[in-house]
Amino acid sequence: MTSPASPARPNAVKSADRTVELLEVLSASDRPLTLTELHRELSYPKSSLYMLLQTLVARGWVELDQTRGTYGIGVRALLVGTSYLDHDPVVQVAIRVMEQVRREINETVHLARLDGGDVVYLASRESEHHLRVVSRVGRRLPAHSTSLGKALLAARAPAEVDAILPARLEPLTPNTIVERPALHAQLAGFRSVGYAHEREENTPGLGCYAVALPYRNPVLDAMSCSVPLGRLDPEHERQVIDALLHGARTITELLRQFGR
Repeated sequence: MTSPASPARPNAVKSADRTVELLEVLSASDRPLTLTELHRELSYPKSSLYMLLQTLVARGWVELDQTRGTYGIGVRALLVGTSYLDHDPVVQVAIRVMEQVRREINETVHLARLDGGDVVYLASRESEHHLRVVSRVGRRLPAHSTSLGKALLAARAPAEVDAILPARLEPLTPNTIVERPALHAQLAGFRSVGYAHEREENTPGLGCYAVALPYRNPVLDAMSCSVPLGRLDPEHERQVIDALLHGARTITELLRQFGR
């Protein structure tokens, strides 16, 4: 298991820093963790870690399975995450346009934000097709492997891209581009056409297209469309790209009007 925890910052309050790191480890895990596993991951004194867990359990941020002795993220974290989405002005503007794009092309549309070397999915509007991509809200994926991330990386200079991405680029599928020269060449092409795309770099059987939303600098948000390859003929590909470009322009204009 890889922890997202980072070394404490020089001016950080230790108890607050440890609380955040603990919640990040639990949220990154695909299963609840035991006290021993958390101790191994975080290297906090076991007694201090236990007391911190007890406090978070009492406040609803962490849930304890007493039968198995494991800890997982609690419902309070969900409420705070939902509040973030409910109050984010970009999400509120974008979802209306995303719904229009979804109706136009009948494919799943996503909104995501760059966070370090990853993208975090903020909103989705699902296709009505039986075979479709399901919602990914709250999911975090490496920027180099997704069309959303590639669109946002292409909005930056190569040196900034290298500073954002980790030293080693991990593949999500056999098609994921992990060699830096090849990735930079791909991003240069995306800069010239104004959108990004990938085929099966993130998910087998899917092609994805994305456009950055340049309403602020640096660009942090992008909108994408995911299409099963079985439906991705040249005509539909053009429809998807055109709908995304038009939708991105609409979102950007609305946000600028509202002074966001």
